[in-house]
Amino acid sequence: MDPELYHHHHITYLEDLPYWLSLADECGGPILELGCGTGRVLTLLRSEGFQVFGLDLAPAMLSYLKQLDPNAPVWQADMTTLNLGQRFPLILLTCNTYSTLPAEGRRVLLSRVFAHLTPGGCFAASLPNPADLAEMGDSDEDGVEEIFTLPETGTPVQVSSSWESASDTVTIFWHYDRLLPDGQAQRTTHPIRHQLDPASAYIQEMEQAGFTVTARGEFYGNLYQPEADFLILEAHKPAK
Repeated sequence: MDPELYHHHHITYLEDLPYWLSLADECGGPILELGCGTGRVLTLLRSEGFQVFGLDLAPAMLSYLKQLDPNAPVWQADMTTLNLGQRFPLILLTCNTYSTLPAEGRRVLLSRVFAHLTPGGCFAASLPNPADLAEMGDSDEDGVEEIFTLPETGTPVQVSSSWESASDTVTIFWHYDRLLPDGQAQRTTHPIRHQLDPASAYIQEMEQAGFTVTARGEFYGNLYQPEADFLILEAHKPAK
Protein backbone atom coordinates (compact mmCIF):
# COMPACT_ATOMS: atom_id res chain seq x y z
CA MET A 1 0.00 0.00 0.00
CA ASP A 2 1.25 3.47 -0.88
CA PRO A 3 1.58 5.15 2.54
CA GLU A 4 0.98 8.64 1.16
CA LEU A 5 -2.33 7.62 -0.42
CA TYR A 6 -3.34 5.64 2.66
CA HIS A 7 -2.54 8.50 5.02
CA HIS A 8 -4.39 11.24 3.17
CA HIS A 9 -7.39 9.02 2.47
CA HIS A 10 -7.81 8.16 6.16
CA ILE A 11 -6.49 11.19 8.05
CA THR A 12 -9.81 13.03 7.85
CA TYR A 13 -11.72 10.14 9.45
CA LEU A 14 -12.45 11.36 12.98
CA GLU A 15 -15.48 9.41 14.18
CA ASP A 16 -13.55 6.84 16.21
CA LEU A 17 -10.96 9.12 17.80
CA PRO A 18 -12.96 10.13 20.90
CA TYR A 19 -13.49 6.43 21.63
CA TRP A 20 -9.77 5.56 21.60
CA LEU A 21 -9.10 8.63 23.75
CA SER A 22 -11.73 7.54 26.26
CA LEU A 23 -10.13 4.09 26.52
CA ALA A 24 -6.73 5.69 27.01
CA ASP A 25 -8.15 7.88 29.79
CA GLU A 26 -9.73 4.83 31.42
CA CYS A 27 -6.80 2.43 31.14
CA GLY A 28 -3.77 4.71 31.16
CA GLY A 29 -0.45 3.98 29.54
CA PRO A 30 1.80 2.83 28.20
CA ILE A 31 -0.38 1.95 25.19
CA LEU A 32 0.47 -0.37 22.30
CA GLU A 33 -1.20 0.14 18.93
CA LEU A 34 -0.98 -2.85 16.60
CA GLY A 35 -1.16 -2.15 12.87
CA CYS A 36 -0.51 1.54 13.54
CA GLY A 37 -0.03 2.38 9.86
CA THR A 38 0.95 6.02 9.32
CA GLY A 39 -0.11 6.97 12.85
CA ARG A 40 -3.58 8.48 12.59
CA VAL A 41 -4.54 7.21 16.07
CA LEU A 42 -1.04 6.94 17.56
CA THR A 43 -0.09 10.58 16.93
CA LEU A 44 -3.37 11.82 18.40
CA LEU A 45 -2.87 9.83 21.60
CA ARG A 46 0.72 11.04 21.83
CA SER A 47 -0.42 14.64 21.38
CA GLU A 48 -2.72 14.15 24.37
CA GLY A 49 0.22 13.14 26.54
CA PHE A 50 -0.04 9.35 26.46
CA GLN A 51 2.99 7.11 26.06
CA VAL A 52 2.15 5.13 22.93
CA PHE A 53 4.16 2.49 21.09
CA GLY A 54 3.30 1.50 17.53
CA LEU A 55 3.82 -1.76 15.67
CA ASP A 56 3.30 -2.44 11.99
CA LEU A 57 4.50 -5.03 9.50
CA ALA A 58 5.02 -2.55 6.64
CA PRO A 59 8.31 -0.61 6.74
CA ALA A 60 6.95 2.01 4.31
CA MET A 61 4.08 2.84 6.66
CA LEU A 62 6.43 3.27 9.61
CA SER A 63 8.84 5.35 7.56
CA TYR A 64 6.01 7.72 6.64
CA LEU A 65 4.89 7.87 10.28
CA LYS A 66 8.42 8.74 11.39
CA GLN A 67 8.47 11.63 8.92
CA LEU A 68 5.38 13.01 10.64
CA ASP A 69 6.43 12.18 14.21
CA PRO A 70 10.18 11.50 14.37
CA ASN A 71 10.07 10.70 18.08
CA ALA A 72 7.31 8.09 17.87
CA PRO A 73 8.54 4.75 19.30
CA VAL A 74 7.66 2.06 16.75
CA TRP A 75 8.54 -1.53 15.93
CA GLN A 76 8.43 -3.20 12.52
CA ALA A 77 7.09 -6.70 13.24
CA ASP A 78 4.29 -9.18 12.66
CA MET A 79 1.65 -8.72 15.35
CA THR A 80 0.99 -12.48 15.47
CA THR A 81 4.58 -13.09 16.64
CA LEU A 82 4.48 -10.33 19.24
CA ASN A 83 7.29 -10.69 21.76
CA LEU A 84 8.22 -7.29 23.20
CA GLY A 85 9.16 -8.20 26.77
CA GLN A 86 6.80 -5.52 28.07
CA ARG A 87 3.20 -5.36 29.30
CA PHE A 88 0.58 -2.73 28.58
CA PRO A 89 -2.74 -1.80 30.24
CA LEU A 90 -4.21 -1.04 26.80
CA ILE A 91 -3.57 -2.62 23.39
CA LEU A 92 -5.41 -1.28 20.34
CA LEU A 93 -6.10 -2.70 16.89
CA THR A 94 -7.92 0.04 15.00
CA CYS A 95 -9.00 0.68 11.41
CA ASN A 96 -10.81 -2.57 10.51
CA THR A 97 -7.70 -4.74 10.68
CA TYR A 98 -8.87 -7.56 12.96
CA SER A 99 -11.27 -9.07 10.40
CA THR A 100 -8.49 -9.28 7.79
CA LEU A 101 -6.84 -12.03 9.85
CA PRO A 102 -8.00 -15.65 9.34
CA ALA A 103 -9.30 -17.50 12.39
CA GLU A 104 -6.01 -19.25 13.18
CA GLY A 105 -4.09 -15.99 12.90
CA ARG A 106 -6.54 -14.33 15.27
CA ARG A 107 -6.16 -17.13 17.82
CA VAL A 108 -2.38 -16.76 17.74
CA LEU A 109 -2.70 -12.98 18.01
CA LEU A 110 -5.01 -13.24 21.01
CA SER A 111 -2.55 -15.46 22.85
CA ARG A 112 0.22 -12.90 22.26
CA VAL A 113 -2.01 -9.99 23.25
CA PHE A 114 -3.06 -11.78 26.44
CA ALA A 115 0.60 -12.27 27.36
CA HIS A 116 1.38 -8.59 26.74
CA LEU A 117 -1.51 -7.14 28.76
CA THR A 118 -1.19 -6.24 32.40
CA PRO A 119 -3.73 -7.93 34.74
CA GLY A 120 -7.06 -6.17 34.19
CA GLY A 121 -5.82 -4.72 30.91
CA CYS A 122 -7.95 -4.20 27.80
CA PHE A 123 -7.53 -5.18 24.15
CA ALA A 124 -9.84 -3.18 21.87
CA ALA A 125 -10.41 -3.81 18.17
CA SER A 126 -12.76 -2.25 15.63
CA LEU A 127 -13.97 -3.95 12.47
CA PRO A 128 -16.78 -3.62 9.95
CA ASN A 129 -20.10 -5.10 10.95
CA PRO A 130 -19.79 -8.77 9.91
CA ALA A 131 -23.48 -8.83 9.00
CA ASP A 132 -22.86 -6.08 6.43
CA LEU A 133 -19.82 -7.84 4.99
CA ALA A 134 -21.83 -11.06 4.57
CA GLU A 135 -24.41 -9.22 2.43
CA MET A 136 -22.01 -7.37 0.13
CA GLY A 137 -21.90 -9.88 -2.73
CA ASP A 138 -20.02 -8.55 -5.79
CA SER A 139 -19.99 -4.98 -7.03
CA ASP A 140 -18.43 -3.16 -9.94
CA GLU A 141 -16.88 0.24 -9.42
CA ASP A 142 -19.65 2.79 -8.88
CA GLY A 143 -18.36 6.31 -9.32
CA VAL A 144 -16.15 8.61 -7.27
CA GLU A 145 -16.69 8.38 -3.52
CA GLU A 146 -14.19 10.98 -2.34
CA ILE A 147 -11.55 13.41 -3.61
CA PHE A 148 -8.53 14.53 -1.64
CA THR A 149 -5.37 16.44 -2.52
CA LEU A 150 -1.83 15.29 -1.87
CA PRO A 151 -0.33 18.36 -0.14
CA GLU A 152 3.24 17.48 -1.11
CA THR A 153 2.46 17.82 -4.85
CA GLY A 154 -1.00 19.41 -5.04
CA THR A 155 -2.19 16.39 -7.02
CA PRO A 156 -5.92 15.61 -6.65
CA VAL A 157 -6.81 11.97 -6.06
CA GLN A 158 -10.20 10.38 -6.74
CA VAL A 159 -11.23 7.43 -4.58
CA SER A 160 -13.60 4.69 -5.69
CA SER A 161 -14.13 1.06 -4.71
CA SER A 162 -15.42 -2.31 -5.86
CA TRP A 163 -15.62 -5.69 -4.16
CA GLU A 164 -15.75 -9.44 -4.74
CA SER A 165 -17.17 -12.10 -2.43
CA ALA A 166 -16.09 -15.70 -2.03
CA SER A 167 -17.49 -18.39 0.23
CA ASP A 168 -15.56 -17.23 3.30
CA THR A 169 -14.12 -13.80 2.42
CA VAL A 170 -14.98 -10.50 0.79
CA THR A 171 -12.26 -8.45 -0.88
CA ILE A 172 -12.69 -4.69 -1.12
CA PHE A 173 -10.62 -2.99 -3.82
CA TRP A 174 -9.79 0.64 -3.08
CA HIS A 175 -8.97 2.50 -6.31
CA TYR A 176 -6.91 5.70 -6.16
CA ASP A 177 -6.74 7.77 -9.35
CA ARG A 178 -4.13 10.53 -9.34
CA LEU A 179 -5.35 13.24 -11.74
CA LEU A 180 -2.24 14.34 -13.63
CA PRO A 181 -1.72 17.77 -15.28
CA ASP A 182 -1.90 16.21 -18.77
CA GLY A 183 -5.45 15.02 -18.08
CA GLN A 184 -4.47 11.39 -17.56
CA ALA A 185 -5.28 9.38 -14.45
CA GLN A 186 -2.68 7.21 -12.75
CA ARG A 187 -4.39 4.40 -10.83
CA THR A 188 -3.23 2.55 -7.73
CA THR A 189 -5.45 -0.25 -6.37
CA HIS A 190 -5.21 -1.61 -2.86
CA PRO A 191 -7.17 -4.81 -2.03
CA ILE A 192 -8.27 -5.60 1.53
CA ARG A 193 -9.62 -9.08 2.24
CA HIS A 194 -12.02 -9.49 5.19
CA GLN A 195 -13.08 -12.81 6.67
CA LEU A 196 -16.79 -13.60 6.61
CA ASP A 197 -17.05 -14.76 10.21
CA PRO A 198 -20.10 -13.83 12.29
CA ALA A 199 -19.85 -11.54 15.31
CA SER A 200 -20.47 -14.53 17.58
CA ALA A 201 -17.28 -16.20 16.29
CA TYR A 202 -15.14 -13.18 17.17
CA ILE A 203 -16.65 -12.98 20.63
CA GLN A 204 -16.31 -16.71 21.25
CA GLU A 205 -12.65 -16.86 20.24
CA MET A 206 -11.83 -14.00 22.60
CA GLU A 207 -13.66 -15.69 25.45
CA GLN A 208 -11.82 -18.94 24.72
CA ALA A 209 -8.55 -17.00 24.94
CA GLY A 210 -9.45 -16.01 28.50
CA PHE A 211 -10.98 -12.57 27.98
CA THR A 212 -14.25 -11.09 29.19
CA VAL A 213 -15.77 -9.41 26.13
CA THR A 214 -18.02 -6.42 25.56
CA ALA A 215 -19.23 -6.02 21.97
CA ARG A 216 -20.34 -2.58 20.84
CA GLY A 217 -21.97 -1.53 17.59
CA GLU A 218 -21.03 2.14 17.64
CA PHE A 219 -18.21 4.24 19.00
CA TYR A 220 -20.62 5.84 21.45
CA GLY A 221 -21.35 2.91 23.73
CA ASN A 222 -24.29 1.13 22.14
CA LEU A 223 -24.08 -2.65 22.40
CA TYR A 224 -23.70 -4.59 19.15
CA GLN A 225 -26.79 -5.34 17.07
CA PRO A 226 -26.84 -6.90 13.57
CA GLU A 227 -27.91 -3.56 12.08
CA ALA A 228 -25.01 -1.64 13.68
CA ASP A 229 -22.35 0.17 11.65
CA PHE A 230 -19.41 -1.58 13.31
CA LEU A 231 -18.34 -4.37 15.61
CA ILE A 232 -16.14 -2.92 18.34
CA LEU A 233 -14.70 -5.51 20.72
CA GLU A 234 -13.39 -4.73 24.17
CA ALA A 235 -11.60 -7.80 25.57
CA HIS A 236 -10.60 -7.52 29.23
CA LYS A 237 -7.96 -9.69 30.81
CA PRO A 238 -8.83 -10.89 34.34
CA ALA A 239 -7.38 -8.72 37.08
CA LYS A 240 -5.93 -11.79 38.81
